[in-house]
Amino acid sequence: MTTSRTTLPGGTWTLGDQTVTRFGYGAMQLAGPWVVGPPADHDGALAVLRDAVAAGITHVDTSVAYGPRVTNELIREALSPYPESLVIATKVGAERDAQGGWPTARRPEDLRKQVHETLETLGVETLDLVNMRMGDAEGPRPGSITAPMETLAALQQEGLIRHLGVSNVTAEQVAEARGVTAIVCVQNMYNLAHRHDDALVDQLATEGIAYVPFFPLGGFSPLQSAALSAVADRRGTTPMAVALAWLLQRSENILLIPGTSKAAHLHENIAGAFLVLSAADVAELDSIGR
Repeated sequence: MTTSRTTLPGGTWTLGDQTVTRFGYGAMQLAGPWVVGPPADHDGALAVLRDAVAAGITHVDTSVAYGPRVTNELIREALSPYPESLVIATKVGAERDAQGGWPTARRPEDLRKQVHETLETLGVETLDLVNMRMGDAEGPRPGSITAPMETLAALQQEGLIRHLGVSNVTAEQVAEARGVTAIVCVQNMYNLAHRHDDALVDQLATEGIAYVPFFPLGGFSPLQSAALSAVADRRGTTPMAVALAWLLQRSENILLIPGTSKAAHLHENIAGAFLVLSAADVAELDSIGR
């Protein structure tokens, strides 16, 4: 299927005052192995980004921690000057260490440093969307989000950030963050096999807040499920296509950011997400995570 600016699956969603395509692109995989260092194929990475925008995608997700700095610099090289329609979402709250770990960095000075590095590496004066990342590599953890959100809200008041969101958070932290400032999205791990946020997805939908699942296809180890494979075989498509289509049909506030380092795979993902699942398909798939 040929993709264009008028034929992207899922339609659009409004983040604050910015309208984005529900089918977006996550840039994490453009960095080197384990999200460290430059890509093996520099020109190929630029091609993926340019193809994503040419296909009509207006929501690109990144972080200054990817590489670190690598994906931001690739985005700038490939896409700047940026189209007015493009929304670049980023996140702060973690850094990279020499061992490739993700140590937390949530002190006011850490967050300010990350925001200014993101502005520099993307080459912009204002960031469209900054997500405050909590928890750790294993998932959300209890703890207050008030202080870091206050820092980001101050940076927003300074004109450095347009919109705020939260990432890797509990439902309680979402509520706490909203008590500090307005948020436009929640970015958590969620897919067919990880349904712990079902109630949160539904709540946010009623309140006009986007839910952005990371690892929509299971992460570095793709989802493996007999039910998923059965639906894919029956529909003559791939398990990845079915998993993406399920997310788009799950709730209108879900925005997808599947990542890839290959242009051909990008177009396969877009085409696959046009699949319309039947009620029987959905019922069979829903059994995976319950």
